[in-house]
Amino acid sequence: MPSCVLAYSGGLDTSVILGWLQDEGYECHAVYVDLGQPCEDRQAILNKAKNGGAKSARIVDAQEELCRDFAFPVLQWQAKYEAVYLLGTSIARPLISKVCLQVAREVGANAYAHGATGKGNDQCRFQLAAEALDPGIKVIAPWRMEKFRQTFPGRTELIAYCNAKNIPVKASVSKPYSSDENCLHISYEAGKLEDLKVNGVETVEFGMTVSPQKAPDKVEPVTISFEKGIPVAVNGKKLGALDMVKTLNSIGGRNGIGQIDVVENRFVGMKSRGVYEAPGMTILYTAHRVIEQLTMDRDLMHLRDQLSPVVAEMVYYGFWYHAKFDALLAFIRDAQKTVTGEVTLHLYKGNLQVASRTSPNSLYDEGIATMEGGGSYNQTDAEGFLRIQGLPGRVQSRVTPRKY
Repeated sequence: MPSCVLAYSGGLDTSVILGWLQDEGYECHAVYVDLGQPCEDRQAILNKAKNGGAKSARIVDAQEELCRDFAFPVLQWQAKYEAVYLLGTSIARPLISKVCLQVAREVGANAYAHGATGKGNDQCRFQLAAEALDPGIKVIAPWRMEKFRQTFPGRTELIAYCNAKNIPVKASVSKPYSSDENCLHISYEAGKLEDLKVNGVETVEFGMTVSPQKAPDKVEPVTISFEKGIPVAVNGKKLGALDMVKTLNSIGGRNGIGQIDVVENRFVGMKSRGVYEAPGMTILYTAHRVIEQLTMDRDLMHLRDQLSPVVAEMVYYGFWYHAKFDALLAFIRDAQKTVTGEVTLHLYKGNLQVASRTSPNSLYDEGIATMEGGGSYNQTDAEGFLRIQGLPGRVQSRVTPRKY
């Protein structure tokens, strides 16, 4: 009997896929990768998988690794897909594949199955990550298989299958939208959100954040400390990566920070609409940028900013385990060596304002920057600087005079 590892959530799709894979002759090992998803009872998920016929079932807590080794390097890049999306789902998928392949190696499975559809980005992230880590792995994506879709054309058939097999699922035929949550963010899409006339932030029930209109009528300050571009403390308290994100999720959430509604370009070619909330990471992106403004060399920062969309695109598409991305991660580790310091932000009804910033590596020199008299900057030096900078333009204008 062939053996397969299934990235298992315990939801409707993967509950059906677990049974269907067994119907297809596979011995299945269910792996629930805990990234901070909301779940009342982790043990119930294990029991459900085992009762559903899984050869083995396990939960792997990867929350700390997700924040430390995946989210924080992307933060150092200031990477946002199409300038706004903080990549919370995209970052998590290569880690899920990595954990599932580690289990596959342990149990001797030669196949890896997931519940992503053939329309979305997750299929790309799961498969590209898996094949880069193990070129010999067989990736099973039932939603891309005609045989599976003929059996389960929609949610009605999925629910009927679960009822027939006595598989407990919390699902209904009608659902206003779907959501995906981890400790970094929650994404909302599909259902009513496919209608662009619908107000997204009024339609979804946010799980991490309150509406900015319902946030407190007072400013809340928060101070974040960085070492080499990595956040290490909140309000003077040292925290690990996961506790850092959780703490800022709580602070940002109660102040309505980090809600966006965007139409984005999927890797497979279509445009899709998503509503996202990421309170903690939004705070970190803002604070990190403020410390960089003090500590990063101008040309180095501008080079990083040119490459940042490339990094965001690679993460969004699923090219985490590729040579180009390895080199980019090595670059950012070196580029962030001086990004150490502390910034205080004021949070107020969805807004972030800088209150103060300081760094032992600050390149800001008040004696040079001052607009008052004196100081160490000789303004006469600018005359020669501008004559040299203007030389190409003067030569070109003599050859080809410009009309004005």
